[in-house]
Order: sequence, then structure tokens, then C-alpha cells
Amino acid sequence: MTHINKRWSQLTLCCFAALAVPFSALAQTSGMTSESTEETTVEKPAPVAGQQADAYYSKDEMEKSREELKKMLGNRKTGSILFNQFEAQSVNGSEDLYWNGQAWYGGDINKIWFKSEGLVSLNSGKADDAELQALWSRAISPYFNLQTGIRHDFKPKGLDHAVFGVQGLAPYWFEVDVSGYLSTKGDVTARAEIEYDYRLTQRLILQPRIEANFSAQDIAERDLGSGLTDVNAGLRMRYEIKRQFAPYLGVEWQGKFGGTRDIAKLAGNSGDQTVFLVGIRSWY
Repeated sequence: MTHINKRWSQLTLCCFAALAVPFSALAQTSGMTSESTEETTVEKPAPVAGQQADAYYSKDEMEKSREELKKMLGNRKTGSILFNQFEAQSVNGSEDLYWNGQAWYGGDINKIWFKSEGLVSLNSGKADDAELQALWSRAISPYFNLQTGIRHDFKPKGLDHAVFGVQGLAPYWFEVDVSGYLSTKGDVTARAEIEYDYRLTQRLILQPRIEANFSAQDIAERDLGSGLTDVNAGLRMRYEIKRQFAPYLGVEWQGKFGGTRDIAKLAGNSGDQTVFLVGIRSWY
């Protein structure tokens, strides 16, 4: 009996020894893994928020990628052409073709901007007014651009002007364009345009528009008196067949003021008139 007990004790010790070996090896492996993880954490600290890719790519590669991203999103060049008014005006048997358009090209901050406005008699084929402006435009806020450049008047009395103005979107979605002009003869004039798109439906739009012109002095060769010279106030109803193409009908009151009105009456013209309009508004 004693012999059996001794053999049983030896067998039990062997079993415990056999089990102890793998557990010991597992503990050593676990310790090595823990030490290895700690060393890796020390060598590669967590990247700064927003720059996680820097931990995997070289500095040169990241700089190149960021420059490409700026070109795609923040420094992309775009352009547009807008004919805001291209219309026939009719009053008392006289018919005229009037245009008011602009085009620009550039990035989010700096653009090259062109504007043109004019009036041609459809009865005689002669131009009464025609001008072209070439401007540099710089964004001074999310909604307004500061503009400066030159303006050339083809008609009447070909003349050049320096231009300084502001154009943008005022509160409540009013489109505003205000400019001052200094001619090569020293004459100072100004113009203000305000318009608003009132959407009756998704395609039918009523646009009130007003334009006012000013002069700092009498300009005899241009039949202008000092102060407020003239105002055009109209309503245009357009239907957008496409967003880029919309025919319209409208009516506009055109009036002269102060010394300009007196000069017009001396020449046998009325100081004000109401004209009926039909035209097209388009952009590309």
C-alpha cells in the first residue's frame, strides 16, 4: 500500500511539471509582446489631428499632395458670362436696342472683370451710348468685391475713365454695383445699380431694378448737369426656360433731374418717359 501511494505521488508531480512548462513559456511571450508594444508606442507618437497621413508618407509627398488639393478646391480658376439685359425698348414710335452685360475669370479672391453697357437706335442704326470696362476685382468679404480699372466710352465723345467701385450681394439678397469714375478731362461721375430677384415660382421671376447716375460738375459736351443726372427704374418679368436662358417682358421709367433735365428740355426732349421692354437674359 505504501508502495502504491509513493508511485501515485510521483505521477502527480510529473503532471504538474508538464503543465508548468507551457504556462511559463506563455508568460514569457506575453511579457515580450507587452515590451515590444511599449517600445513601438514610444517610437511612433500619435499624429496631430488633421495630419494623420504625415505618419505614413514623407514630408515631400505630403507637400506635393497639399498643393494639388489647393488647386482642386481652393485655387481653382473659373469664369462666367452674363447678359443681364439684352432688350428692345419701345416708346412713342422710337425703338432702341439696349444691353448690359459682364464677364469674369479668376479664382476665389482675384478676378479679371469686364462690363459693357450701351444703347443703339433701331430706327437710325446709330449708337447713342456704348462703353466697356476692364477691371481687376478682389474679394474683400464673402459677399463683396472691390473693383478698379479703366472704362472707355465709344459713344458719345470717346473718353477714358479711371474706375473704382464695389460690387456684391447685400443683405436680403439685393445685387449692388456702385462705381465712381474720373475721366481724363478731370470730370468725376458715379453710378449705382440695385436689383432684386423675386421668385414667384421656381421659373417665373420678377426683377425690380433701379439705376442712378451722378455728376460732380456740369459737363456741357455730354449734356449733363451737376448732382443727380438721371434715374432708370423698371420691372422685368422673366421665365427661365433653362436656368441659363430666360426671355422677359417689362416696363421702365426713365427720368432726368436737375440741370440735366433742363438741358434736355431746351433741346426739345421730354424730361422723362416710360418704355416697354422685351428681351433675353442669359448666362454661361
